[in-house]
Amino acid sequence: MKKAKLFIEPTFDFELLGLVSPVKDYKMAWLINQEMDLKLAKAKDLELEFISNARMEISQYFLSLPHGFIQLLKNKALNSSQQLAYLIPELKNMDYFLLVQDQTEQTSIHTFVDHLSKNPHIQSVVRIDVSKLKSKENLLTY
Repeated sequence: MKKAKLFIEPTFDFELLGLVSPVKDYKMAWLINQEMDLKLAKAKDLELEFISNARMEISQYFLSLPHGFIQLLKNKALNSSQQLAYLIPELKNMDYFLLVQDQTEQTSIHTFVDHLSKNPHIQSVVRIDVSKLKSKENLLTY
């Protein structure tokens, strides 16, 4: 019998910011909430399982919008063998990722960059082109 393979190309319809900051994840969520007048809330940790059988739990904070979402993900975590692992290994210098998806385009990524870069606890805010990341599939959390 002839086999058919289904190839699915995921869409990355969100904006991505990389944040560098030494603060803990709960404080980063609080800072973003204060700066942007949001209500990011702690969500269940994101569990990733890789082909090499390594598992990793990523801390996440989430805000559902009427036509999208805002999600804060921690880049660094301990994997199942208690070694330091990264959500996006090619961006080891980033501490957090902020995913912003708003179908209505009422939420401007430039506003996020402007407000967050003025915060003294955040050392760097960088807009990242998702299409150029090798590990971009790790950002798909649905």
